[in-house]
Amino acid sequence: MQGVHGRRRSGQGDAFWQFRPFLTGDAAARIDWRQSAKSDRLFIRETEWEAAQTVAVWRDASPSMAWRSGLATVEKRARAELLLLALAALLLRGGERVRLLGAERRSFAGRGALVPLAEALGRVAPPPEDAAIPRHARVVLIGDFLDPLAETSRVVAALAARPVRGHLLQVLDPAEESLPYAGRIRFEGVEGAEHALLPRVEGVRALYAERLAAHRDGLKAICAAAGWGFALHHTDQPPEAALLALHQALAPG
Repeated sequence: MQGVHGRRRSGQGDAFWQFRPFLTGDAAARIDWRQSAKSDRLFIRETEWEAAQTVAVWRDASPSMAWRSGLATVEKRARAELLLLALAALLLRGGERVRLLGAERRSFAGRGALVPLAEALGRVAPPPEDAAIPRHARVVLIGDFLDPLAETSRVVAALAARPVRGHLLQVLDPAEESLPYAGRIRFEGVEGAEHALLPRVEGVRALYAERLAAHRDGLKAICAAAGWGFALHHTDQPPEAALLALHQALAPG
């Protein structure tokens, strides 16, 4: 089964790639007589190489993802898993191979593989590391990526060194973006962080926005250094646009 994404080079496939001059040793049956009739040279019609590609996917399952504010209807983890499975469905339907990053040491292929892939996703919550990922595979990481930038940089650099190209999708609740609270608020840590009691939240909103923007700029810089893509999705927005962007990001440049 061939993948839907061409490989940007000549080879076996159905899509037209290019015409090139006839060379000694080429089979006469490969000559495109219609194109050749336009000049005094013979031309070969080449198609674009199509082959199944491995796409490794991962979603953050840490406690911070199991949260939502009153501004959204779904938790971040639920949206991340929806996007992962929807993307996997498109890839499997197109003939690509899908691998759960850091989980079972196998790839899923074929339209019937979506159910076992979903079941495997529910059993494990591994870190985004996999020493057995094929070279030149593609990677999609989905999470809130609110960890220190050094940790994200380590993971991305390790994957890019294999080498693989990837895409990072940051999923945030709208309240994490705007900090829409006022007055005396107690913020409770969900991953070992200390609780914080702020007597007047609106007084720190500008500083919060500045630090969040700086953190996101850091994520973009990490991705740019590795040749990866970056995108942002809020859980109060429809998932279709994020899914389309992910699918297009996996297409050859």
